Amino acid sequence: MAAERTASVTWEGNLVQGKGTINSTGSGVLSTLPVTWASRSEERSGGKTSPEELVAAAHAACYCMALSHGLTQKGTPPERLQTTATATFAPGAGGFTKMHLVVRGRVPGIDQAAFQEAANAAKDGCPISQALKNNVQISLDAALEA
Repeated sequence: MAAERTASVTWEGNLVQGKGTINSTGSGVLSTLPVTWASRSEERSGGKTSPEELVAAAHAACYCMALSHGLTQKGTPPERLQTTATATFAPGAGGFTKMHLVVRGRVPGIDQAAFQEAANAAKDGCPISQALKNNVQISLDAALEA
């Protein structure tokens, strides 16, 4: 059976001066998050979120799950994975154009080459990466923690 997830947003006004609110998500973990064009298109977010920030959060979580699974399947389950996803939005230059993933892992019994291989496979295979494929350039920096 497929899982469905929902989110509700209200927008008031035009694009540039208007404002929105992420009212809720089906799980209830996100609510009343402000969103504006400025928070999406300017360097500083002013305490508001953007669609790209939310996609970055989703991508980091999805990527960690995919990498954890891949490492476990190879017999080297991770103790810890820390991923940061940075989405780049450039108005007038294609919009949401890039996603950069940085992952650091503590994985007993694996070397950097094997970790890099698993990290690349997870980048290519996670469902959020698949949704972004051919639309957003995805780059990766993967390293084991000392």
